[in-house]
Amino acid sequence: MNIEERNAKYNAYVEAKMPKTKPWPSLFRSFWVGGVICCLGELIKDLCLYFFPYMTTADAYTWALISLIVLASFFTGIGVFDKIGAYAGAGTIVPITGFSNSIASPALEFKREGLVFGLMSKMFVIAGPVIVTGVVASIIVGIIYLFI
Repeated sequence: MNIEERNAKYNAYVEAKMPKTKPWPSLFRSFWVGGVICCLGELIKDLCLYFFPYMTTADAYTWALISLIVLASFFTGIGVFDKIGAYAGAGTIVPITGFSNSIASPALEFKREGLVFGLMSKMFVIAGPVIVTGVVASIIVGIIYLFI
């Protein structure tokens, strides 16, 4: 069996096993769930500014982000976030809640392997490359900015 024949058989197998989705309903669900998450962040920000009138807007946004991260981690821990993610798709991944979920999920999955070799070492399996890429890119941009 040559390589092209093998690849064609593999692609046919993958196509048969791949779940079929309808793009428009998926886009609509993704849009409205992501919008609700972002509106929740704005609501938290507005409540911070209402209850703490001397708080700056930047601080209120920070508290809103922290709240969304904590809520997403909590919902990941009790298994609700996965159900929302299966329903909404990218609507839960694009806001900061998706990043929180990508750290909390491996931590929960590997916690039975122990604190150091399970939880701490596997927590950043998914999010680690994103963090490293962001840090390296910011260093490179900072160096370029320094010389320009």
